[in-house]
Amino acid sequence: MREFALPEIPPAFELRESLASPRRWLITGSAGFIGSHLLEHLLRAGQEVVSLDNFATGYQRNLDEVHRIVGESAWARHRFIEGDIVDPQSCRDACEGVDIVLHQAALGSVPRSIEDPLRTHAVNATGFLNMLVAARDARCARFVFAASSSTYGDHPGLPKVEDRIGNPLSPYAVTKYLDELYAGVFTRTYRMQTVGLRYFNVFGPRQDPNGAYAAVIPNWASRIARGESCFINGDGDTTRDFCYVTNVVQANLRAALVPAEGECHDLFNIAFGEQITLNQLHALLGHELQGLIPGLAVLPPQYRDFRKGDVRHSLADITKARKRLGYAPTHSVRQGLHESMPWYVQQRDAQGVPEH
Repeated sequence: MREFALPEIPPAFELRESLASPRRWLITGSAGFIGSHLLEHLLRAGQEVVSLDNFATGYQRNLDEVHRIVGESAWARHRFIEGDIVDPQSCRDACEGVDIVLHQAALGSVPRSIEDPLRTHAVNATGFLNMLVAARDARCARFVFAASSSTYGDHPGLPKVEDRIGNPLSPYAVTKYLDELYAGVFTRTYRMQTVGLRYFNVFGPRQDPNGAYAAVIPNWASRIARGESCFINGDGDTTRDFCYVTNVVQANLRAALVPAEGECHDLFNIAFGEQITLNQLHALLGHELQGLIPGLAVLPPQYRDFRKGDVRHSLADITKARKRLGYAPTHSVRQGLHESMPWYVQQRDAQGVPEH
């Protein structure tokens, strides 16, 4: 059987040297949390970037923040398209003349997918297929996409290894697994290079703390900083392998630039490789925020029922990403929290603290 996987990383490969050559990149979901960090990094590295977003879950303020950070000369190398990946024409327009696609656009959240599976499928499955077709037709050199640790489903093994998955536990997980299958088929049928990155609980600045589907770290950071108590689903002993966004940016760039001859399709866990319980996470957040907000009182969490579709324990084996991509995460969850909490405090100060 033919091998379609990336080879082990060449000894001479250096990410910084690979970025020295200008390329034209497409980032979908560029106004979102991860997409805006990719945009910032690529513009600072002298690259030309096209980006696409429909602002369903992304924000203009994220693009404005990147603009402010990189400056006018770098921002001039960026072309933004307001469009939706569910629309094939928007995908075709975005892929035109692009060398590498970093596909981040998706409708996240397990609970949202349970409440509205049709919308989740439209964006994460149909939208993904639209992007694959557009990238194929535009002859993009490589298609890197955001996969998900939710693909492991009910498989009990820890740590999670790429070739051992279970049954999906939510419509969201189904769509992300379907994306992997489609990418593999496009590699075999159309000789494309596709690389999926299974993210494990990414966090960092610009991650939205508001709304019913906010991720746990931004939601808790916002609530603690505002003197409110947090809600824990279950007993607090649920574990996660949280991954700081800087690690994810590195993984995307490596997945895009590691040399490969001909067609390839591969999947990688992207995490730090360390478990932490939700109770421990709450304590760490409280400690970090008390160091930034004088006199802050951290209220004890409130416990409620386990949430449908949630995995009880999660831990990634990142050996494959280390060997094939040269992935070397730089930030543990503690380091990531220390680096990102000032951003959440700034948001709190900008919005004002409510009276209690």
